[in-house]
Amino acid sequence: MAKKNTADVLINGKVYTISGYESTAYLQRVAVYLNEMEEQVSQMEGYRRLATEEKQLLKNMNLADEYFKMKDEKERLEREAESREKELYSLKHDLIDARMEKENLTKRIEELEKKLEEKEKQSQQGNRRYR
Repeated sequence: MAKKNTADVLINGKVYTISGYESTAYLQRVAVYLNEMEEQVSQMEGYRRLATEEKQLLKNMNLADEYFKMKDEKERLEREAESREKELYSLKHDLIDARMEKENLTKRIEELEKKLEEKEKQSQQGNRRYR
């Protein structure tokens, strides 16, 4: 089982002790993100006049909005990766087919070259007989 980590973090000017199975660096990163969000929404016009509950709702809505946008982007990237994987598989298959065709053509060329050599030898032998 993973070790539970604890970190003291500063969020909105207050120190909180938070814990989780993530690294303390990750827990600090979460705190920094929350502080950046607070800074961002506090610059919105009329934010200071909102009740505490409304401020929290605004932050929650911003988090939900960002979450769904990232989720949609993740799904889009996964579809794109799957499509590229299928294309790569198809290209590899085409490459194998092309290599096999090349081998077959190379063998056919070698066979035809041998036949041509034999015909030339026969032709030369035939020409010698008639001289």
